[in-house]
Amino acid sequence: MGLAPREELLEKLRERIVRFAASRLERDAAEDLAQEVLMLLHEKYSHLERLEDLLPLSLRIVRFKMFAVRRKAARRGEYSQVSIEDIPLPDPDWTPLDYVEHQELVERLARAMGQLGERCRRLMRLKLEGRTFAEIQKIMGAGTINTIYTWDHRCRQRLLELMGGDWRRPQ
Repeated sequence: MGLAPREELLEKLRERIVRFAASRLERDAAEDLAQEVLMLLHEKYSHLERLEDLLPLSLRIVRFKMFAVRRKAARRGEYSQVSIEDIPLPDPDWTPLDYVEHQELVERLARAMGQLGERCRRLMRLKLEGRTFAEIQKIMGAGTINTIYTWDHRCRQRLLELMGGDWRRPQ
């Protein structure tokens, strides 16, 4: 029992679409694209009957759909994904060197904070308490919020100078 002429035509067309798409994509993706193209041909181009008309149209459609798949994959970052097994896990424990460096940093920071002026120490304390700049403005009685931004910038610059010009390493 043979297929009807239209079904036979669509089966030939499907084979060609799959071969074309599989030459550029994985087989499963090619099958999916062929199915989408055939559905589109059935819905929008059912008036076309000849293979000579359908084949170039279907290949153009599948080419557009392949571009769309690649754009979507690039947008999602699928080409640059790294396997979870390839990512080294950090050691949650501190090495003795890390611990000593951290302690030195804390000591340098405490010494530098002690050398800051009263306004800077108060500003830093309020920031560490989680206060917003608007709240700090009210507490410190500044005229505008820009004043607080300026004080904050100057205090951080002074703190950096007192720490030797670098947050990590003493100079």
